[in-house]
Amino acid sequence: MADNQFDLVILGGGSGGYAAALRAAELGKSVVLIEKDKVGGTCLHRGCIPTKALLHAGEIADQARESETFGVNATFNGIDMSGVHKYKDGVVSKNHKGLTGLIKSRGIQIVEGEGRLTGAKTVTVGSDTYTGTNVVLATGSYSRTLPGLDIDGQRVITSEHALVLDRVPQTAIVLGGGVIGVEFASAWTSFGTQVTIVEALPHLLPLEDEASSKLLERAFRRRKINFKLGARFEKVEHTDSGVRVTLEGGESLEAEVLLVAVGRGPVSQNLGYEEQGIAIERGFVVTDELCRTSVEGVYAVGDLITQGNGPHLQLAHVGFAEGILVAEHLAGQPVVPIDYAGVPRITYSAPEVASVGLSEAQAAEKYGADNIKTVTYDLSGNGRSAILNAKGAVKLVAQDSGPVLGVHIVGERVGELIAEAQLIYNWEALPSEVAQLIHPHPTQSEAIGEAHLLLAGKPLHVHD
Repeated sequence: MADNQFDLVILGGGSGGYAAALRAAELGKSVVLIEKDKVGGTCLHRGCIPTKALLHAGEIADQARESETFGVNATFNGIDMSGVHKYKDGVVSKNHKGLTGLIKSRGIQIVEGEGRLTGAKTVTVGSDTYTGTNVVLATGSYSRTLPGLDIDGQRVITSEHALVLDRVPQTAIVLGGGVIGVEFASAWTSFGTQVTIVEALPHLLPLEDEASSKLLERAFRRRKINFKLGARFEKVEHTDSGVRVTLEGGESLEAEVLLVAVGRGPVSQNLGYEEQGIAIERGFVVTDELCRTSVEGVYAVGDLITQGNGPHLQLAHVGFAEGILVAEHLAGQPVVPIDYAGVPRITYSAPEVASVGLSEAQAAEKYGADNIKTVTYDLSGNGRSAILNAKGAVKLVAQDSGPVLGVHIVGERVGELIAEAQLIYNWEALPSEVAQLIHPHPTQSEAIGEAHLLLAGKPLHVHD
């Protein structure tokens, strides 16, 4: 049994864990990164990257179908899932090799194996122990299900199973209209699947501004994606050809597969956290705004945590930021807590939905409905969007005579626009200040500028 000493022991090699490792190593710390699977975690191997690869393959399929719109004669002959998986896995493999090489180049020791917190600052892997001056818990999340809803991996599946399906299902029911459910519904529809989404809340993407949700719903109707809102799941049964889902009230739906996309839960059980005094709430590790747990010297980051102020954003880039913040804090550098409202959020469906800052409802609750104003700029007035045959809008929420409080965008490829919107929100820019900026023509970024011209009272390409 070997006892190994490090400045920093990190349990979990996903986005938050490896970001903390890289930054701590840059700051001269000795670091060990313990991972039971592959570095990169859910995001790289079973989440962000492979999912977006599937969505891009779907985009290519849609472009082939719609090629005549642009005067191009092309034939769509169907989806070769083995070819799609080869492309997807190639992207993942390339990123994984690059990340592994980067981590090793920084002198970080990678330990492959399942770790458990066996002391306040000690992680045990097999017969070896790793003790640190500080510890970071970064064990991530798993796909949740509902009570009585058993995942069999064949007909009732999670996103992990959906990523490796060897066929395109003819029909599918997606339980959950959040980001994961909407993205798979979009990708499968592009592949030719007939999809029905079941969402218990009144709108798809219920955490987004209501106007964005309604624009997405309109687009999904055009794409013939069915969805049932305010509908609650009751039970699922196997049939000869797939599954039968019964909703509260007695309505039933049948399909080849049921994708359960009802959120992700924290991976915290049986890892020794509570035994070592780590405060846990509904399975999540409780931290303060600097990601410190209830045990001195132990931090936690990523999907695993809650900061006690509502749902925590389960996003890879949040994990990156938290990992960097922790590494800098434990190295004695000055740090600023993350403003989670200022984190960009993107759903990579067709169309994409992107936002940063407060929704109209959140702004009205915080500042009063009479003290905010909103404008909406339709992408029909944007030349680049017309070229791309993209439909959607930019909605701005601002404090009356004050800064921009929220930016909400729906349309093809608009996820690439939200980085500028992040600066606008986080730098508390006034609409008149953004209106002075010159956006290149023809680009979709002009829609950001046009919306701020409108909000500043001097619209350009806007009908009265």
